[in-house]
Amino acid sequence: MINISDKYLKNYTFIDLFAGLGGFRLALESLGAKCVYSNEWDKSAQEVYKANFGETPDGDITKVDENKIPEHDIICAGFPCQAFSISGKQRGFEDSRGTLFFDVARIVKAKQPKIVFMENVKNFATHNNGKTLEVVKATMEELGYSFNYKVLNATDFGIPQKRERIYMVCFRKDLGINNFYFPKSFPLQSHVEDFLLKDEKQVSELYISRPDIYFTNVIDNKTSNKSIRLGIVNKGGQGERIYSTKGIAITISANGGGVFSKTGGYLVNGKPRRLHQRECARLMGFPDTYIMSTNKSQAYKQFGNSVVIDVLQYIGIEIGKKLAGI
Repeated sequence: MINISDKYLKNYTFIDLFAGLGGFRLALESLGAKCVYSNEWDKSAQEVYKANFGETPDGDITKVDENKIPEHDIICAGFPCQAFSISGKQRGFEDSRGTLFFDVARIVKAKQPKIVFMENVKNFATHNNGKTLEVVKATMEELGYSFNYKVLNATDFGIPQKRERIYMVCFRKDLGINNFYFPKSFPLQSHVEDFLLKDEKQVSELYISRPDIYFTNVIDNKTSNKSIRLGIVNKGGQGERIYSTKGIAITISANGGGVFSKTGGYLVNGKPRRLHQRECARLMGFPDTYIMSTNKSQAYKQFGNSVVIDVLQYIGIEIGKKLAGI
């Protein structure tokens, strides 16, 4: 999470839909915006959200009366991505989770916010030969909004994790905002090793030692802006690969098995281990002051489902500039 002195979204309000851990909220609040409503159906995520923001998000969005949601300027919605993920069955709008976009649409129709800011997995852009994205675009345009989208990678915005996501920014057409440009990428200056915990006591239980660990002949002494595979455990399937901390992290996942499930394995102090929940938080842009779930399994899942705060901040800055006519 970057420190921003200029409050590009000061005096703007927003609602936090499919709020999860509140990544959108942290990003927009850092830019001066105020959250007036939150919604998240998962009970464990609700508890973590309350611990950090002092409020329990509203429940099942499909049962929420859109007319009772407070007036706001911006809708933030990282709607569920499982229906569009490469690792899923890719049923898209045929999947009930995929149709949750239309709950966003009915709220947009009722409240007519200035901006709709959405996020989803990279595969959303090409799902069903682009027809899924076309439905979203057509829906937003029918509601009176422009539709801008781009796939961005966290590694291009200061976070050493390969995490490609599609970001969608829609302006209400009567604002007269045209030619919105997503933020420009910049060279990565940090790597996984810069995000690790220093206290070995916190990570001691994460190390593994077993006879079926195999290392490659890669000399681990150079940094890279790509992931560097050093070895495997067992057959080297997903969650069984060992990487260098001098490279970038693989995508943190909410699911997956293997001894290094959800985070991948990394060679630290000559021994392989998975990442700690706090290290995952850092690689998603969450500050160390953020209160995580005390349930470790839930914490890993929640960060795997979350958004990279830094990327949202940079997009938010560009939104603020457009609103200000800069």
